Amino acid sequence: MRIGNLYGPDATFLGIPAADPDDASSWRSAGAVIIGAPFDGGTSHRSGARFGPQAMRTTDYLPHDGKRPSLALGVDPLVDLGVLDLGDVEMPSGDTERSLRALEERVTTVASAGVIPIILGGDHTIALADVTGLARHVGWGRVAVIHFDAHADTAENQMGSLYGHGTPMRRLIESGACRGDRFLQIGLRGYWPEPETLDWMAQQGMRCFEMSEIVARGLDAVLDEAMAIATSDCDAIFLSVDVDVVDPGSAPGTGTPEPGGLSSRQLLDAVRRLAMESPLGGIDVVEVAPPYDHAEITAYLGNRVVLEALGGIAWRRAQARGEVTRTPSRPLLEGR
Repeated sequence: MRIGNLYGPDATFLGIPAADPDDASSWRSAGAVIIGAPFDGGTSHRSGARFGPQAMRTTDYLPHDGKRPSLALGVDPLVDLGVLDLGDVEMPSGDTERSLRALEERVTTVASAGVIPIILGGDHTIALADVTGLARHVGWGRVAVIHFDAHADTAENQMGSLYGHGTPMRRLIESGACRGDRFLQIGLRGYWPEPETLDWMAQQGMRCFEMSEIVARGLDAVLDEAMAIATSDCDAIFLSVDVDVVDPGSAPGTGTPEPGGLSSRQLLDAVRRLAMESPLGGIDVVEVAPPYDHAEITAYLGNRVVLEALGGIAWRRAQARGEVTRTPSRPLLEGR
């Protein structure tokens, strides 16, 4: 049964058609579907990300008509991919394990039908269910993860609990759902994790691109290396985007802001490029917390991250069909 938005009036992502998650015939022909994961029971500082799915669905000054033609790519990802919105998964913040099970089942069902799940969080706890759900379809250890975040999220536990937004990446590697040496983290900075956790990460073969390295080498060089690793001996890539990878001056509405991050332009360009050049099997966008947002800045960013990812996927498929008419580097009016 489709429950729409768990916290607020039912609305789909930018007005795309709704579908019932329990009726596969209503959505299995879509290229991608939107899944809301309104869970913030795993936050360690400021909660409020449970309202993120609603904000990312509805924050836009353009008509909510289910259309968004991309100036950069010459595709309309919502139309070209036939994107549908399955509504939210019921995720009570007081029952973490039940919430994660429900989300994992939804992601597994969607991925097994050959449809790309686009999950709107919620705090980053949900990544455990998202990546596991894709791995149950693609194969255990066959999913690489590219993870944009200020924080590694690899803690052994969070206040004594195995589940929280500081632990999901450790749980994923420990379970075998994904391999440590195919886990790429981009944008780390600040003053956590502590040496013991860093030692564990190194033992797993994780590759972490701190902001200092991104500044020194440039983001394109980092993406080149990340994609080369992620596409080696894996069958799909899961892209997990925590909005706190962006400097809080451009993304204030998040639970654990860390100064000195990427610009919003860098993140959007990076997500688009990854979607254009890599076999993405699933995406989540997490930690948008509207109670701390100003002028909906962070909600707009989350919305656009989703659109850039979908645009890259649509462009990649059009290229495979020989139908590509634009690339981001070409002048907008060329050929018109």
